[in-house]
Amino acid sequence: MKAGPKRKGGLKKKLSGCPGDDGIIIRAFRFEDYDAVIALWRRTEGVGLNESDTRRAIAAFLRHNPRLSFVAEQDGRIVGAVLCGHDGRRGYLHHLAVAKRHRQRGIGRRLVNACLAKLRQAGISKCNIFIFANNAAGMKFWVHTGWKLRTELRLMQIRLEDDCRSKRDCPC
Repeated sequence: MKAGPKRKGGLKKKLSGCPGDDGIIIRAFRFEDYDAVIALWRRTEGVGLNESDTRRAIAAFLRHNPRLSFVAEQDGRIVGAVLCGHDGRRGYLHHLAVAKRHRQRGIGRRLVNACLAKLRQAGISKCNIFIFANNAAGMKFWVHTGWKLRTELRLMQIRLEDDCRSKRDCPC
């Protein structure tokens, strides 16, 4: 999947931490961003949080997938975020979120394109997302940006352990 047309200044400028014309900076997600990002995810409809989103779990994810996840920042405040990783064969995006007042400005697309560019650099040829079946706004975004629904697949899962020792440890 192509990242789409480059805007003035190109993708390299956007990923280098330079602000776009709108003052939005797309930069790597750092562990220090956790509190602001988890607050954004909690406010975002269509983002489901669980034991995989604890401080410890996100730190491990970022270590395992260095410089693949991104945040959008404006005036020092995080207004968007996405987790990105891969298993060596396929890429995966999780929890794409943009603050309500900043939507419809291309921030989500810029975050996704930053991830896809990094996955391409890593030699990954396909990327998958997980989206709740009832997330109509999310489906509209992903279809609009060129993603295809794989109706022949179903997601199956098994819980290996309960990472949340207590309810306060879990961001859900």
